[in-house]
Amino acid sequence: MRLAQNIFLLHAEKLDSLLYFCPMIVVTGALGFIGSALLGDLERAGYGSLVAVDDFLHSNKFPNLENKNISQRVERESFFEWLSENSRFVQCIFHIGARTRTNEFDWDVLNHLNVHYSQKLWQMCSQENIPLIYASSAATYGNGSEGFSDNDAGNQLKPLNPYGQSKHIFDLWVEEQVEQGIQPPFWAGFKFFNVFGPNEYHKDRMASVVFHAFHQIQETGKMKLFKSYRNDYPDGAQRRDFVYIKDVTSVLMHFMESRKHSGLYNLGCGESHTFRELAVAVFEALDIPVQIEYVDMPEDIRDNYQYFTQAEMSKVRSAGYETSFWDFSVAVKDYVQGYLMQKEGKKSYL
Repeated sequence: MRLAQNIFLLHAEKLDSLLYFCPMIVVTGALGFIGSALLGDLERAGYGSLVAVDDFLHSNKFPNLENKNISQRVERESFFEWLSENSRFVQCIFHIGARTRTNEFDWDVLNHLNVHYSQKLWQMCSQENIPLIYASSAATYGNGSEGFSDNDAGNQLKPLNPYGQSKHIFDLWVEEQVEQGIQPPFWAGFKFFNVFGPNEYHKDRMASVVFHAFHQIQETGKMKLFKSYRNDYPDGAQRRDFVYIKDVTSVLMHFMESRKHSGLYNLGCGESHTFRELAVAVFEALDIPVQIEYVDMPEDIRDNYQYFTQAEMSKVRSAGYETSFWDFSVAVKDYVQGYLMQKEGKKSYL
């Protein structure tokens, strides 16, 4: 009940005037995996007046904001009116909110949340001179046949699902806006690769392989991986660029603080690892003997299955990000032992 009372409503009382002396940082998708982790790191870095935007009225992800000092909670569909009234106090917006399910086929939903909502936010940030950092996706690369270069929006890319297509449409639209000189004072879009880490408990099937591996091994003592249907990839040797959430938030905060080199960027770790390597890392973190079983891949995904992803990260590095990324096995161990193994009721959230 207390949370509902804190949600911003259009006819609520005006904010205490003291808030106006603190520049606000806004995070959309605040209840989600990446948005909530970002809010936690912003708070730990000493940033105040954090504004969380999400669909609070219909969410079950409230633990992700527990123990976080959030100045305001703004309903997603009320956000643009809120922004028109408070734009002069906003120093940066992280637009992380989206419909992120790769199995979403309702184009009306994707068009509203991933395309039109993002376009309107871009336009408002351009008009009000607010820096904007937004979430794109590596799903825009499709099967990877065109490579993983972030040097441009990639007109030739062919995403494999509607979610990836919705993100690609917005990236291309942004490129058109920039060519016309319609853009925020600083902006950066990030194509997230396979992000894993705490705060993803609510994602069900869309949670990371690390998350599912942990629970499967805990319950059965073994891990099932898909067989390969390509001669050049042995079973379990399909590769992904797995990137730890702590690296993701570090990159995002760097770009907010530097505000240089606007553009569209990859955000992975720049290395690929096999699913077998991932499974072994989870077994080792749990101190359990490795037992892997290879199972048939469902026929409906075999033709469009990605066998390899790896972000080209030179563009992020050339923009001034020098921090080393977490070692993969160390990151898996940190996630498993520091978060997933914590007792229910004592689970740590970023």
